Amino acid sequence: MKKILIADDEPAIRFLIRATLEDQGYLLLEAADGLEAYDLARTELPALIVLDAMMPQMSGYDLCARLKADPVYRRIIVLMLTAKAQEEDRKVAEMAGVDYYLPKPFSPNELTNIIRSLLTQKA
Repeated sequence: MKKILIADDEPAIRFLIRATLEDQGYLLLEAADGLEAYDLARTELPALIVLDAMMPQMSGYDLCARLKADPVYRRIIVLMLTAKAQEEDRKVAEMAGVDYYLPKPFSPNELTNIIRSLLTQKA
């Protein structure tokens, strides 16, 4: 069973993502801030992180860059799910090592399909 870490400071967004993915056969973990997400990523080694860009304690960009800089964690797939949809935001995400960038609002079906595809590609 593949682990997915949902990292977003908005409880409603975490709930929506969990509701979208809970019947898909994944083990779901949640973090409400960047530091909690970083610690969970290091201890639980999820296959994929659904990551918000702007969170307390540590931004999603910084969290991704730290994970991708470490050979132990760089294989974790990072899907950035964020309201920050400007071209500059995408460039910052790309420089941090984000694997897929999905702007909010998002379609739950689209999210499910993207996650399935990313996990299949990296399998």
